[in-house]
Amino acid sequence: MIALSQGRLQDRRPISIIDIGSNSIRLVVYEGIARSPTVLFNEKMLAGLGRGIVSTGKLDPEAVTRSMEEFRRFRALSEQAGAEHLYVIATAAAREAENGPDFIHRAEEVLGTEIRVLTGREEAYYSALGVISGFHPADGIAGDLGGGSLELVDVKGEAIGDGITLPLGGLRLQDMAKNSYAAAARIAREQIARAELLHAGAGRPFYAVGGTWRNLSRLHMITTNYPLAVMHHYEMNIGSSVAFLQKVARGDIDKIKGIDGVSKARRALLPYGAIVMLEIIAAMQPSEIAISALGVREGFLFSLLSAEEKAADPLISASEELALLRARSVTHARELVEWTAKALAAFDIVESEEEARYRHSACLLADIGWRAHPEYRGTQSLNIIAHASFIGVDHPGRLFLALVNAFRNDGVFNDAVAPELKSLATPRYVDRARLLAAMMRVVYLLTASMPGVMPRLKWEKRDGGALALIIPPDLAGLYGERPLGRLAQLAKISNRKLDLVVG
Repeated sequence: MIALSQGRLQDRRPISIIDIGSNSIRLVVYEGIARSPTVLFNEKMLAGLGRGIVSTGKLDPEAVTRSMEEFRRFRALSEQAGAEHLYVIATAAAREAENGPDFIHRAEEVLGTEIRVLTGREEAYYSALGVISGFHPADGIAGDLGGGSLELVDVKGEAIGDGITLPLGGLRLQDMAKNSYAAAARIAREQIARAELLHAGAGRPFYAVGGTWRNLSRLHMITTNYPLAVMHHYEMNIGSSVAFLQKVARGDIDKIKGIDGVSKARRALLPYGAIVMLEIIAAMQPSEIAISALGVREGFLFSLLSAEEKAADPLISASEELALLRARSVTHARELVEWTAKALAAFDIVESEEEARYRHSACLLADIGWRAHPEYRGTQSLNIIAHASFIGVDHPGRLFLALVNAFRNDGVFNDAVAPELKSLATPRYVDRARLLAAMMRVVYLLTASMPGVMPRLKWEKRDGGALALIIPPDLAGLYGERPLGRLAQLAKISNRKLDLVVG
């Protein structure tokens, strides 16, 4: 019998999704259906099915042959990964090509399952669901740029508003413009003018989905020396990114820093992606460009969740899972959530809704580095959290979570902690991270990182704004020199007189 690794959640049953796009075909095996999906296996091929479809009306014949060979491999990989179900979706090229139905029929025979060919409206819907699932909350215009089409849709909270599909996918635009960037700009401008919904996006984020835009943003990260190599929720400032996009739109990309990391098949489409993005910026006037790592596949996966699962907070869900997999006690982590909420109230510190959920997440993640050597726990935990595949959190929030763990392990007065990454967090987040970490450093010494004690440790207000942390008499043995020292640190950070009392 093959034993499953304890590094996986035992109640999850893997499922696979194959996404047949105009430029790429991708297999993703997920650990299971979850609010914050975890990828078990991921593989793609840049088939280029939609190359030449404008002039020929058909899928590229060489790409069709290569795709069929890869479908056999994808099916075998899905079965090897233990996927209980294989979903297959196809988008613009397959639905629009003359030989699309024949291609789908052949692919269904190879894959052994039905393929769902999405309409333009369905493609926009699932792309919007992907953005809704990945941002907390989403409020702007989502744009999914594929090889054959561009889907634009208004999203706000759980609501999906007006949408439109435009023939501006990278391969299609390249074909329509006959490799002329100037012609591509004219075509993009004409098509974007049809998207009246963009006017409602003024001053709101534009959520960019799709491989071409992700590669553009990765180059922008490298060009600007951005210190956190995490794509999801990377924000491109409009003012500073337009010059970069204009340079790419001219085809002047060979000397851009980091271009060697982009495959040649993707590289040729970057100028067309930049051209479309510039026209969207001009028409919409968004507050920023926010990159989404989630799109049609994740939106389709999200649609399979129950209403209760959809309503769950993706960041808290992912943090809970990581605590379950890596912490000494997930129950202790949950107790920490409640105890720190009461502690902040005792200290008369008010949290915003966002700060409360970030604190919740930070408490769940507080002990994930315990197996590392004590000298490296802070650094290891910081890197794990800063680069985790979390959704529902922006980059400053991500750094808050990482800093809490670093300060908890390496000391609250350690200003040498990741200075470049720390610069992405707001000063308020840095201060709040120190305070929360200082509280954790006190309570961890009184609980031995095990549950049952924390709910019995109470804060009491004393005269002159002083606070006393009360240890029950039957737990008097926990009182000692080290907790007193940690409490003195917390007193310094909070600027309060604090006492540790057995009572």
